[in-house]
Amino acid sequence: MTTATVRVPEELHARVPAEQRGPGWDRDSVRLLVSRGTEVSHHAFAELPRLLRAGDLLVVNTSPTLAAAVDGTIGHARVVVHFSTRGDDGRWAVELRDPDGRGTTRARAGGPAGTEVRLPGGVRLVLEEPLSERGERLWWARVSSSVVAWMLREHGRPIRYSYTARDQPLSVYQTVFALPSDDGAGSAEMPSAARPFTARLVAELVSRGVRFAPVTLHTGVASAEAHEPPYPERFVVPEASARLINATRAGEGRVIAVGTTAVRAVESAGGPDGVVRARAGWTDLVVTPERGVRVVDGLVTGLHEPEASHLLMLEAIAGRAAIDRAYEEAIGGLYLWHEFGDVHLILPAEAPHTEHCDSNCR
Repeated sequence: MTTATVRVPEELHARVPAEQRGPGWDRDSVRLLVSRGTEVSHHAFAELPRLLRAGDLLVVNTSPTLAAAVDGTIGHARVVVHFSTRGDDGRWAVELRDPDGRGTTRARAGGPAGTEVRLPGGVRLVLEEPLSERGERLWWARVSSSVVAWMLREHGRPIRYSYTARDQPLSVYQTVFALPSDDGAGSAEMPSAARPFTARLVAELVSRGVRFAPVTLHTGVASAEAHEPPYPERFVVPEASARLINATRAGEGRVIAVGTTAVRAVESAGGPDGVVRARAGWTDLVVTPERGVRVVDGLVTGLHEPEASHLLMLEAIAGRAAIDRAYEEAIGGLYLWHEFGDVHLILPAEAPHTEHCDSNCR
């Protein structure tokens, strides 16, 4: 079996958050699949502190999740607007989708230019141009009001898709690392790899000598149907985090990113020599096996659809054989997929153990 041939059965779609599945469950009650090269083992996520070692560094994304889905109308037709990314010129990249009562899962073609969407509070949104030549899923739009943050807070809800059972409050989509942005920016979709972390688990990791390096990358709306590579996204790698990453790489610790968003941020700030420098701005980096990784040694991530572009990043870190083996185990082991699902920890392959040998050994 390869990731290209994997088909995720309906019963393996995580429909509700772990903490809603039964008494005594918490976010860290999900399962953890661990890959060391092609060697795979099965654990509970709460075992993570015992799977890492003192000196390891977890790079975490502090971007908060926005209530980025807002109901609107075009003429007499109902639409849902997904606010994806705010541009430096005040425009927003948006996606229009048709409501179906089970999450807004059916994308509709944007445009033409000049299309006006009426939103709550008298806000008007006007489509101006496609975000890129790759397609018309996302459009740059001019919003006629400066109160988008207010509108999202008062009328928005988290983006969800039909594999989830119901709408959830925004708090369900915030990770323990999320920090409010001074300018109201955030992620259209949750940086979900960090969701299983709890304050209790973070404290245990720190007590065992594992350190944390915060970065920020505001992720846009995923292409649920087409699985396109990510579009440019805003990111920040602070000076203190760059120093921590470089010190870990210079020592014996491992740099382990929590989520593909954290990989994209730190790899965007790393030079060809693997040295990370403080950076802020936009990144269009797409991590592929051909490009490889220069900074991270491992990754904590969710389980991705077979067509997802994120799998190329996983292969860049671990290799195709390791990812194929892990996904075979995940399907056979009935792991759960998507943002409320189980987690995959990718670590470097263990070096073979060899006995000390002097010059008389044969």
